[in-house]
Amino acid sequence: MRHGKHHASLGVTIEHRRAMLSNLAASLITHGRIETTLTKAKALRPFIEKVITKAKQAAAKSEKKDAVHLRRMALSDVRDETAVTLLFNEKYKEFVNRPGGYTRIYKLGQRRISDAAELALIEFVKADEQGYKKSKGRKTAKAKQPKVAATAAPVTEDKA
Repeated sequence: MRHGKHHASLGVTIEHRRAMLSNLAASLITHGRIETTLTKAKALRPFIEKVITKAKQAAAKSEKKDAVHLRRMALSDVRDETAVTLLFNEKYKEFVNRPGGYTRIYKLGQRRISDAAELALIEFVKADEQGYKKSKGRKTAKAKQPKVAATAAPVTEDKA
């Protein structure tokens, strides 16, 4: 059965999509933020977050064998040795205290001229940023308070 197997196809073959996500992930690791289409950014988010989780797990593992295995697993996904080395040696420290949500996507509100694709910016979230708080539910409408007219009493002059 194919339940739960949906991924954004991006209009390309599986091999092309894997190579594209690998290149986007390597660029994101080395530069910290990249500009791409919104669809590619949404497809890249779960891909890169799984790789970052592997880097965090490798740092937490005391046995060298497990760390090497996780590094090789990440290398099979990203396919850029310098980017994986940078992630596993330095960048993972930014995400040690975060339980997830390592990336943020900003819609740029503009479209590419050639094909009118919506552009977005994807970047890593800083370690100390808390983000926004989700609402607990529907907010109740507050009762409107009547406006009090501030009318001043006319000033009278006494002529004496």
